This record gives sequence, C-alpha cells and structure tokens, in this order.
Amino acid sequence: MLFPVNAASKYSEKIEEIAKTPNVKKALEHIVKQREQNIEDLITLTEIEAPPFNEQNRAKQFVKMLMQEGLTDVNIDEVGNVIGRRPGLTGSKTIALGAHMDTVFPEGTDVKVRKNGNVYTSPGIGDNTRGMVLLLSLLRTLNEQDIQTQEDILFIGTVGEEGLGDLRGVKHLFRKGGDKIDTFIGIDGGRNERLIYGAVGSHRYRVTFKGPGGHSWGSFGMANPHHALGRAIAKFSSRAPSITNEGPKSSFSIGRIGGGTSINSIPFESWMEVDMRSGDQSRLDAVDAIFQQAMIDGLNEENESRKRGPELTVEVKQVGQRPAGLGNENSSLVQHGRAAMEHLGIEPRLSVSSTDSNIPISLGIPAITMSRGGVSRKAHSPAESWEDKDSHIAIQTALLLVLAEAEMVR
Repeated sequence: MLFPVNAASKYSEKIEEIAKTPNVKKALEHIVKQREQNIEDLITLTEIEAPPFNEQNRAKQFVKMLMQEGLTDVNIDEVGNVIGRRPGLTGSKTIALGAHMDTVFPEGTDVKVRKNGNVYTSPGIGDNTRGMVLLLSLLRTLNEQDIQTQEDILFIGTVGEEGLGDLRGVKHLFRKGGDKIDTFIGIDGGRNERLIYGAVGSHRYRVTFKGPGGHSWGSFGMANPHHALGRAIAKFSSRAPSITNEGPKSSFSIGRIGGGTSINSIPFESWMEVDMRSGDQSRLDAVDAIFQQAMIDGLNEENESRKRGPELTVEVKQVGQRPAGLGNENSSLVQHGRAAMEHLGIEPRLSVSSTDSNIPISLGIPAITMSRGGVSRKAHSPAESWEDKDSHIAIQTALLLVLAEAEMVR
C-alpha cells in the first residue's frame, strides 16, 4: 500500500530539519564511510553460529561489540536477549531498536563467509545478522558524531524470532511487569521500501494420532493413525478455504508429516505440524476453530470405521502462537518512517509481516519493522547471500527516524 499523497507534512518537515543540521549532515556522510567496518562486523557475527535456542555465543560477541562502540549499560537478560541502553538527557521515554540474533540453521552448519565481489554468501548473513550490524553502525554514528537525544535508546539483540522460537525474546521484553518500552523499531527484512506496520499472526500445532499398531495383514481392521491423519487433513484442507478464499489474506499449511516403522506395519503413531496465518486475529481464530474440529472429526471417523481393537487418541499441541494486529498508519512512528524514507529518495510501501514487532503491535504499542539494508537473496537456505548494494541507505533511514522519535537535542 502506498502512502496517501496528502499525508501530514509536519513529519516531513521535522525530518528535513533534522537532516539539515550540521552534525546530522556529517553523520549521514559518516555512515557511507563505515562500509569496511560494517563488512568486518558482518563477517565476525555471521561466522558465529546462532541456531534456534542456542544464540548465546553470538550474544556474548554482540555485547562486546556494543561496549566497544561506547555503551556501558549492556546486559544479557534471563532469556538471552542482549540489551544496551544509551541514556537520553531526560529519559522520560524509551525508544527500542531490535534485531534478532537467531538464524534458522541447526548447530553444525558451515557459516564460513565466502566473498565474490560485493556479494557475501553464508547461512544467516542477511537474515538477520545484517540487522545486528545496522544497530552497531547506528550506535557508532551517534557516538562518534556526539549526537544526543532527549529520550533513552535501547539497542537490542533478540532471541527466538525464527520458527519455533515463537518470538520468545520479544515476548519477554514486553512481559507484564517488564521495563517500559514506549516505541519499538525492528530491523529485519531486505527491501528498503518496506515499512512493516502490521503483524501477521500465526498459530502452529503438532498433532499426533496414536494407537497400538500392528501387522498390516494380521491386524487389518484395527484403527490406523495414518488413516486418521489423512482424514483430518482432508477435512481441514477442504473446510478452511471458506475463510482463506475471501477477504484479507489468510493461509494454512501442513508443513511436516511423520510416523510409522515399515511398509507392512500399521503405525502406532502418525504426526504432523500445521501452520496457519492471518493479519486479522478474528480470521486466524476462525481457521483455528475449523482445524480443531477437523482433528476431532478425523479421529472419530477412523475410530468408527475400525472392525476391531481399541480406539485411537489424538494430541493437539500448540507449538507457536504469534498475535496478529494492525498498527496506526497515522502514528508519528509510521509517518516519521515514511518521511525518512522519502527524504532519502525511497518510495515507502506499507506492508504486514511476521516479525518481532508482532508483540508490541498486539499490545497497542507503536512499532514498525524496517529494512536492514543491502540486497538479501535465498534467505533460510544454505546458499543465502547478501549484496553490499546501497547498504548505507537503511542505516541513514534508521538514524533519521530514531532522531525524530527520540527527540534529538539541537
């Protein structure tokens, strides 16, 4: 979605005023000159594995690098998030910038960075190691150019953004009783023009049908967990389109299936993993309700068809829950983000996605997710690459946005 042409000009005027101050002009130029340092930081962090639920080695290095850039108040919290605070003059509000440290790749993955011109290849190099580098570059710029803000700024490396991590890092940050964060800016995603202001929510389940199992010939007539699973999938996939075929985009997918011991056996269990998504919580809940009923109906139908033996059972275990929601496109955060992009020659586009910002958005806290810069390709694959092409623009955008939201001291 493009922004309306008549969007409030006061936000653009504020960005223009910030950008023309002498120290910010120098800062914007300084960011361009950081290219070699940023590449060095990118390689250092990328070559430290950060598999799901095991981000601690990368976190320790990130703490060290934040402190080298001048932060003194840096710690690793109870769940593994790295949190560094840059105090403002008043500190009446807290503006947080977050980039997730985890990757989708398992322990033991070869993460050695390979260079070919301006293209760097390694699993996780774009998503989201480059986001961490943006935070370091931004912090370095603020400190080296001696730019002060009224409000506190947090530099955060989060854990558990990917897959079954289920946003556990950012959920902890915004837990009841946690330190107050007034605004959250996520750094994730490769395209400079994307301004994510909406949260695509997801429900994820592992479903297991269980029975005694037996010989495919000798025990024929007993209830079969695979058959029950097939019935349940058929019912779910035929009913869910009543929601997903109309209105705002919603989706569902059976991502993994397993079970059984041999071709000539009735399995004792059959399992699957299910993912459903929507940017509208009510639609997500509606797909979920269809799913739950389909599991029950598939179980009952298979049990009723058996000729002998005990009934099957089913366990439906939720393994992920990310809330959906939509931010306010007229908020100062979204409008400052738009204005910062336009100042740098980018035509911003509003979009929705599943990122760390899901949690604050669902709580009504201003939050967006912005580009990490450069060009990312083949994310979530061993051939993932990142191209150093106009990579300074995302850092400059983040600088202007942060100075607007955290109130630069002039």
